[in-house]
Amino acid sequence: MVELDEIFKKAKAELNSIKDTAELNNFYQQYLGKTGIITQSLRNMKDLPNEDKKTFGMKLNSVKNELFILIKNKEKSFEIEKIEQKISKTKDIDLTTPCQEKRGSLHPITILQNRLIDIFLSMGFTVEDGNEIETEYNNFEAVNIPKNHPARDMQDTFYLENGQVLKTHTSAAQNRIMRKYGAPLKAIFPGRCFRNEELDASHENTFFQIEGMMIDKDVSVANLIYFMEEMLKNVFQKEIKVRLRPGFFPFVEPGFELDISCPYCDGRGCRVCKHGGWIELCPCGMIHPEVLKMGGIDPEEYQGFAFGLGFSRLAMMTYDITEIRLLNSGNIKALSQAKIK
Repeated sequence: MVELDEIFKKAKAELNSIKDTAELNNFYQQYLGKTGIITQSLRNMKDLPNEDKKTFGMKLNSVKNELFILIKNKEKSFEIEKIEQKISKTKDIDLTTPCQEKRGSLHPITILQNRLIDIFLSMGFTVEDGNEIETEYNNFEAVNIPKNHPARDMQDTFYLENGQVLKTHTSAAQNRIMRKYGAPLKAIFPGRCFRNEELDASHENTFFQIEGMMIDKDVSVANLIYFMEEMLKNVFQKEIKVRLRPGFFPFVEPGFELDISCPYCDGRGCRVCKHGGWIELCPCGMIHPEVLKMGGIDPEEYQGFAFGLGFSRLAMMTYDITEIRLLNSGNIKALSQAKIK
């Protein structure tokens, strides 16, 4: 813990002396890159006694998140400085001349993904990337869907010639991330998924999900409900009620369908929620003991929850988009009508 404080103190001092983006990129790689000091400390957590892992992990995540924010702030200051220098060297600017150029914006999916990442970072979660091409083992066997299991029929999968697959769900990263960090663990991993779907207003063959896991001692369904309510409150900027219905998903036991009270009518019933007051949002549940075992975690000592949130659909709800195919269409005219907040 003392060493972490020293690392953070030294990093802040180095960051203050950085003068350009090239030095900043080197600093990022030195501390937060794949072989960086913080990343190496995460990998070394497995060598700690079990009773020290939780405290050290929380401290390490705090240091990592603070460093990330400081780096982003420094990067922004360089951008502002660059713009100010450019303005100072420019003469004869006629500020009264109207600009005819149309300004673009981030894609609705990108905006929502960034918001979700910020929300979960504030709650202490680590953000991980997932592979778009996965092994059949990670996509199926590692999440308790063995060969010839009926659950595979739920996902019409794109197979590649080398035997790998385009991942059908972000759950495909669960095993890799459990083996990377061990327990305790709090992580989200957003990504693009692929299924050979019949296309309609609410189904696409390419869509976006964000998977989340929390593994620790004495984790329960109550923890799952709390984090989902906090996430939804921040997305919709108001209190959102949730409810759980039993559902079958091979990688969780018990498994649930999580519904939210309709944010458009506050649960009174409208066209969007088909006058039922509730909207189905995401599958979730307590991680199956077999999935924990395959991830190298003892299910007798640790429990955890997992959820898979389809944020293509959440983006439609947030920005009043009625046709999911517009999100992948590249139709700027249509996307520009989304009510980006």
